[in-house]
Amino acid sequence: MNSAVIVFPASNCDRDAADALAKVTGKPSRMVWHGDASVPDDIDLIVLPGGFSYGDYLRTGAMAAHSPIMKDVVRRAKAGTPVLGICNGFQILCEAGLLPGVLMRNANLKFVCRPVPLVVEETQSMYTRNYAKGEAITVPVAHGEGNYFADEETLDQLEGEGRVAFRYVDNPNGSARNIAGILSENRRILGLMPHPERVCDPLTGGTDGKRLFEALL
Repeated sequence: MNSAVIVFPASNCDRDAADALAKVTGKPSRMVWHGDASVPDDIDLIVLPGGFSYGDYLRTGAMAAHSPIMKDVVRRAKAGTPVLGICNGFQILCEAGLLPGVLMRNANLKFVCRPVPLVVEETQSMYTRNYAKGEAITVPVAHGEGNYFADEETLDQLEGEGRVAFRYVDNPNGSARNIAGILSENRRILGLMPHPERVCDPLTGGTDGKRLFEALL
């Protein structure tokens, strides 16, 4: 599997994502700069990593969503290329219109950085098929704007179509219906606020995130 990690100004989890992918694929990811015009043609997976792209000015992910590279990311996503957005990457996916809803300031207005328990809600996707439905896992979060919001109609649609991938056990940010991650309609795009790339090695706190990347193989 050939993967590309998009690097924005102030991305700070791009190398973590690349390292996690290398652990399971045995090959390095292409690091693609936000100002590039296109993603390499042979890429099977695009990752939008965590961080603070463009300093989180305007709204988190808003400026990154209009980076030159995002035109090609959107084009590739609509053509079926899998796209994984982690934390800031989730925010960018929502701002780019590839996923519904928006990520707002945490309800307590404080930055949250700690491991959190999650429940796997949906296993019928290329990202989650290595988990059991209802399984409890622990994955860290690190964000100030992880409060997922969408109107009730959209939330009902996500629930009804089985597109809520992960849910918080103890909601750390006020997200609607405890949502921690969602899938696109074609289930080839996943956005989530927790960081699975940070739990791919026992030395860094666990391996609950590794199965997500292994599932992509």
